[in-house]
Amino acid sequence: MKTGIFLIMAAFCFAACKSRAPLHDASGVFEATEVTVSAEASGKLERFDLREGDRIEKGRCLGHVDSIQLHLTKLQLMAARNAVESKKPDVGLQIAAIGEQVSKAEMEKKRAENLFRDGVATRKQLDDAVSQLSVLRKTLDAQTSSLKLSVKSLDEESVSLAVQIARIDDQIARCRVTNPIDGVALSKYAEEKETVTQGRPLYKIADIDNMFLRVYVVSSQLRDVALGQRAEVTVSFGETIKRYDGAVTWISSKAEFTPKTVQTKDERENLVYAVKIALRNSDGLLKIGMYGDARFNPANGERDGLSFRDGSFRDALTGDER
Repeated sequence: MKTGIFLIMAAFCFAACKSRAPLHDASGVFEATEVTVSAEASGKLERFDLREGDRIEKGRCLGHVDSIQLHLTKLQLMAARNAVESKKPDVGLQIAAIGEQVSKAEMEKKRAENLFRDGVATRKQLDDAVSQLSVLRKTLDAQTSSLKLSVKSLDEESVSLAVQIARIDDQIARCRVTNPIDGVALSKYAEEKETVTQGRPLYKIADIDNMFLRVYVVSSQLRDVALGQRAEVTVSFGETIKRYDGAVTWISSKAEFTPKTVQTKDERENLVYAVKIALRNSDGLLKIGMYGDARFNPANGERDGLSFRDGSFRDALTGDER
């Protein structure tokens, strides 16, 4: 009787220990691609339409730094360029008169040649006509060359002013605060009407639709982990367990000591490798810093690479650290 009771208790203890065995290969925290947006110009932040927690689309203009002085400088440069353009001589119009003289001299030369051939004109008259035509042609060439040099110099001056205007346009564009990615504003570091300097952080935004679970595995687990491999991620929301499909997008090439906030499958080993699992936050429940568990060998035993259409996941599958 005592022996039977002992066997039943042993079976219960074995079952309890077995039920407490971990159902995941690694645990970690969720991360997202975060971008700190800084001011690209110095001055007063005239407008800044942003609140922490706002969902912002890529390319949206959130505000601008005062750019009045830049606009005035641009107007001054545009006026200078117009003045330069107005100084350009009309080469065709300037040489039209001499061109007429050359045409008349050519006619006089032909007439003198005909008269000399008929014995009516003298050699001196023919030579004078030829000399007059030669002088007018050289005068035309000299004036044309001078006018072209003047136009070229003014064109170069105009181009220089155009480059300066383009630089001012670029500086004006940098006064606008443009959101770089789709995401949610996490932090706001400046307020409207504050004076900011170039490089000062204005806000931080994160892409929370495409998230990563950073977990740590021991060396013995590396043989079961490969880039592009399917992984099952589970997250506990109280009594509710949510499961997400993910893919391994990055495996660290260097071992590190186990972070104190992360539990591994075998806590006796203190050297681990970081692994990032990419997944979609399709229901919006996942938050940065939330804990999650990962299994690299789901029940079906497959190691399929997941196909993601999103560009960020395609980049991640190259194995680069984000």
